[in-house]
Amino acid sequence: MKFTCSININKPKLDVVKHFEDPEALKQSQKGFQRIDHLSGNKKEAGAKSKLIYAKFEMIETIIENKLPDTFEAQYDHKNMSNTMHTEFVAINDHETKLTTIIEYTRFTGFIINVMARLFPSMFRKQVDKWLVKFKYYVEKQ
Repeated sequence: MKFTCSININKPKLDVVKHFEDPEALKQSQKGFQRIDHLSGNKKEAGAKSKLIYAKFEMIETIIENKLPDTFEAQYDHKNMSNTMHTEFVAINDHETKLTTIIEYTRFTGFIINVMARLFPSMFRKQVDKWLVKFKYYVEKQ
C-alpha cells in the first residue's frame, strides 16, 4: 500500500525542517509519542537506527537517506508492520513551505492488521493527514 500526503505550512522552509528534526514536534503532532533513543550509526546519517517510543508501542527508525533541508527518507519497523516514508520540503515562497510525504507499507504481520489494511486502507492515510495537520499547527505557532 502506497500513498502521498501533502500540506502547506505558513513558515519558511528552514523553519519547517528545523521543527521536523526536533522530537518536541513529534510530541505535539503524534499522540502518545514520548522520546527517541539513538541505537546505532551516526545520528541523522544514512544507516543510523533509533527507537521511537510511544505510550502504547515502539518502533525502529532506520535512516535511508538524509538530504535535509530538501528530503528525508527512513524505514519504520514495528512488530506488526513496516513502512518507508519519503519526506520532501519545497519552498513555495519565502514564507510558505510545502511538505509532502510518500508512505509505502511493505509488511503487515498478524490477522487484524492485515484485515484493516485490506478493508480500510484509507484509515492509514487519514492518520498521516492528521499528523501533518497537527505538525502544521505546531510549527505555525512557533
